[in-house]
Amino acid sequence: MAAATMMQGSSRGGGGAGRRGGGPEDDKLVFETTEGVEAITTFDAMGIKDDLLRGIYQYGFEKPSAIQQRAVMPIIKGRDVIAQAQSGTGKTSMIALTVCQMLDTSNREVQALILSPTRELATQTEKVILAIGDFINIQAHACVGGKSVGEDIRKLENGVHVVSGTPGRVCDMIKRRTLRTRAIKMLVLDESDEMLSRGFKDQIYDVYRYLPPDLQVVLISATLPHEILEMTTKFMTDPVKILVKRDELTLEGIKQFFVAVEREEWKFDTLCDLYDTLTITQAVIFCNTKRKVDWLTEKMRGYNFTVSSMHGDMPQKERDAIMAEFRSGTTRVLITTDVWARGLDVQQVSLVINYDLPNNRELYIHRIGRSGRFGRKGVAINFVKSDDIKILRDIEQYYSTQIDEMPMNVADLI
Repeated sequence: MAAATMMQGSSRGGGGAGRRGGGPEDDKLVFETTEGVEAITTFDAMGIKDDLLRGIYQYGFEKPSAIQQRAVMPIIKGRDVIAQAQSGTGKTSMIALTVCQMLDTSNREVQALILSPTRELATQTEKVILAIGDFINIQAHACVGGKSVGEDIRKLENGVHVVSGTPGRVCDMIKRRTLRTRAIKMLVLDESDEMLSRGFKDQIYDVYRYLPPDLQVVLISATLPHEILEMTTKFMTDPVKILVKRDELTLEGIKQFFVAVEREEWKFDTLCDLYDTLTITQAVIFCNTKRKVDWLTEKMRGYNFTVSSMHGDMPQKERDAIMAEFRSGTTRVLITTDVWARGLDVQQVSLVINYDLPNNRELYIHRIGRSGRFGRKGVAINFVKSDDIKILRDIEQYYSTQIDEMPMNVADLI
């Protein structure tokens, strides 16, 4: 399928998803940054409102990341934008920043709508908007499944400027006429590829139908499969394309190691040996299945180690409580599946352990990009059985990075 890896040395000649060849099977899609897109290297030079700048600096951002340098200006100017960028590149804060900049806070109506594939990401986006919009008194609300419908209705009736949500719940709120769409100027589709792979396509199209015709659309996606490009032709007008290449991503500053374990059961002993190192900061441990998360959590607790765990089968309330504990630092070790891997930012996480190597290499950066988010350092440790060596080497090659054997003094590096 044309899940076009946009890295092929694509022909020069302006941006544009040029399609050649026969049917969709042999599409060679050319995706390049639109000519004339400049990188603006400071927030001050972007013409952002003073009180929003205060919020940005207070939140701890010092300089814009690669995607922010290129995409903020076209979005603020009202252009439709397709940005291709992986996790950990500052996308959530870019969305928050541009939304806060274009809102008219004197009008208590929904002016921006952000759709995300997971409840956690939608909530995270809401949090960042509230944080950086602190001095301009922005009202935002996360509309996500698994939460009380009554609460959504109350919040929306009260009037908010921006809604960040998952497609199902947002669609429901629009159909109930609780989420009024007449003042919406901007639609952001975050992690669009992930959204389509979760089967939200019909709901996204459904939401779009209710939105005003002169809408600005911003689409953000790590990969640009055929379906996404099809969506862009339906929803967007002359979009500015921005591609942030993999080499600008955040493996920089993350030290990566592996521990060779001959047998699966040795992983557990290795983890126990590392436990004291984990709790120096906060650590996330990734397993490939929910069963494994539950098993490992039980086993760790059986040995009197304090850990918490989270995966997609847990009720939303429980997931929220666990996240809140982890964010506040009450719990220091979180065992989870890839449900946590995308788009979540806990400032203090500087250690990630892949108890299982991820099933596909794209997930690797989503997981370890958790640590040392844009501009911070972190450590990633991979547990590798002998039959995993090949996967590890493949990951190294794919990201042109180096993964060394873990040194004895790993605690000093964190």
